[in-house]
Amino acid sequence: MTEEAATGGGPPLSMRLAAGPSLARIRLWLARQAALQEGRFGLWTPVALGCGAALYFVLPAEPLLALGLAVLAVAALLAGLSRGARLRPSTVRVLALVACLLAGFGLARLRTEQVRAPVVPAGGEVRRVEAWVLDVASPGQGGARILLAPVSISGLSPEATPIRIRLTLGAGALPPAPGTRIATPALLNPPPPPSSPGAYDFARDAFFDGVGGVGLALGDLQVRPAQATGLPSALVLQMRVNAFRWDLTRRLVETMGPDRGGLAAAMTTGHEAFVPTAQVEALRAAGLAHIISISGLHMAIVGGFVFGLARLAVAGLPSLALRIAGRKIAALAGMVAVLAYLVLSGAPDPAVRSAVTACAAFAAILADRRAISLRTLALAATLLLILRPEAVTQPGFQMSFAATAALVALAEAWPRPVREISAPLSVRLVQGAGAALAAGTMISLVAGLATGPFALQHFNRVAVYGLPANLLTEPISTLLLMPALALGVLLSAVGLGDLPLAAAGLGVDALNAVASAISGLPGAERVVASAPPWTLPVAFLGLLFICLWRGPLRWLGLPLALAVNLAPRLPSPDLWVAHDAASAAVRIETSAVALRPDVRRFGAEVWSRRRGLALVADQGARPGGLACGNHACQPTGEGLPVAFIWTRRRGVLEREFRSACAGAQLVILRAPRPSGPCAAQLVLDEADFQRGGALELWRRPDGGWDALWSGPLRGSRPWVAPPAQ
Repeated sequence: MTEEAATGGGPPLSMRLAAGPSLARIRLWLARQAALQEGRFGLWTPVALGCGAALYFVLPAEPLLALGLAVLAVAALLAGLSRGARLRPSTVRVLALVACLLAGFGLARLRTEQVRAPVVPAGGEVRRVEAWVLDVASPGQGGARILLAPVSISGLSPEATPIRIRLTLGAGALPPAPGTRIATPALLNPPPPPSSPGAYDFARDAFFDGVGGVGLALGDLQVRPAQATGLPSALVLQMRVNAFRWDLTRRLVETMGPDRGGLAAAMTTGHEAFVPTAQVEALRAAGLAHIISISGLHMAIVGGFVFGLARLAVAGLPSLALRIAGRKIAALAGMVAVLAYLVLSGAPDPAVRSAVTACAAFAAILADRRAISLRTLALAATLLLILRPEAVTQPGFQMSFAATAALVALAEAWPRPVREISAPLSVRLVQGAGAALAAGTMISLVAGLATGPFALQHFNRVAVYGLPANLLTEPISTLLLMPALALGVLLSAVGLGDLPLAAAGLGVDALNAVASAISGLPGAERVVASAPPWTLPVAFLGLLFICLWRGPLRWLGLPLALAVNLAPRLPSPDLWVAHDAASAAVRIETSAVALRPDVRRFGAEVWSRRRGLALVADQGARPGGLACGNHACQPTGEGLPVAFIWTRRRGVLEREFRSACAGAQLVILRAPRPSGPCAAQLVLDEADFQRGGALELWRRPDGGWDALWSGPLRGSRPWVAPPAQ
């Protein structure tokens, strides 16, 4: 039989084998894919910097300062070697990336040393505080909050006094204006640890912000004579700027009314004190909560609006347009507007990141480069990571740069439309509307997909109708709300701001109407449990690979980008206990029942969302088979054999402890353990929680317990307060 007959009349087998894949062809194809990356090596510089900083923050113990300096020295040596030696280009790139990774680690260690400041001792003592009101902070669940620069704190020497503290005021109290000197007794503690094991560590943010204590103001604030003599000039300037911001916030609320003015003020000055809680919840459920926080959207609208006005102004004067570069003048005007808006907003971290990115884009225009490019974004990210390496741990940084990288990569791949020479106006209008709708849909979809893993892991919320909500509100905020607010604030200085502010009020009404309608739809918001911790960095790297790599190999990053979505979750714990054992919650099927719903409610909410549970505040007198009173929760034999004792009163504590030991396998005490025998398998008291922090417990089939503490996950780091002595 001939070879042709054996193959059924087709090509000979030898020819088919020769035409098939071969090692040489695969190598050639890979070489072509590598050639596509020419000139894109610098895009990976901030990725390596961020990985180095992240490596520092995941260490269980603080490395020596000498190690940080040594790592920086090695990074400088490798950087010099990669530039000076005659090496292969691939070797140079590897050395440069390793140098950036080591530099990120070393810079993070130096940054920690730079911001190190005193922290209030643990123990919850009432102290007399005298301080300057530096700013009005965003309100918490307990009420309005103020940021203070202490003058003195009773019981603490000047060397042990924190440079900043944050106080929650009493219910209904109006915060004093920045620049006011006040005195008050306050219950002070170090910044709180994570609400549950693996939850976000707000104490780390407080450490890098210089906040060394948080607490509750007891009684009315006493205003002291404000004599700013002797204060640092930077502090005086900061208080004056914040006083102007607070005054503008109150004027906006008075002019536009509380329903409109609160949201308008939050978008202008960053103060969220007057935003109604119902509005915040509706915006969050509709996937529009990002509108409240001043970030990339706001900076882009303000900078772009001023850039466009400046270009029109220059183009409207032909004699001027022929003599100067109108685009560069407009870029300079946009940069000034962005920096002014940054100052007006109080320079929160999201606004700083967005301002750096916007200024990098305008600087690219001034240097005759492309304003919107991955190189510009890489430059902005590199600058931020050099100045604030801790940003790599913050959800805002992760989400903003993931979304921006995805959108810029989309812009690179988006096909350029072909314009007809003599198409009728009606046809061009229809084509333009279709193109705008397609672009808006893709922008919202891509941004939502890029930020999705971070929203799932950090906030455990999925806004099911977020895409249509953003499509509906984008024209409102871009074309009406933000420009009208900017004009209204500027013209109000000369008494002409009423009309633009009224237009801005209509924009706020439309925004709230969309949020209310979307959030009211069935299943508008879903709670999703957090994935294992390793999935988020893997997803981040996968997203960056998709965005930064050019060619079909970029889709190798897709399985990594979906790590948070696809990774299996741990079984939900049976119990959660707060870090000070002052509150707890039990799981009942897919719900979490708070045993003391008015105490540490924020912690119970964080824990329940992280585990994908719906928090229930009231289940009657017997939640989960527990009989709860004012002092304790005792088992009834119908549910978990666990007793919780909240009281610290000695006589009541001993009585409740004896009862718990007789009927429970696990006893959890907020106070030190009383003396005497106990038949319970396990007793956890105040000392255990001071060492371990928040606790999750799983009951094993054999009746034992598996425990996960938050303390060991945090390690021994400068932002982890030592236990009270």
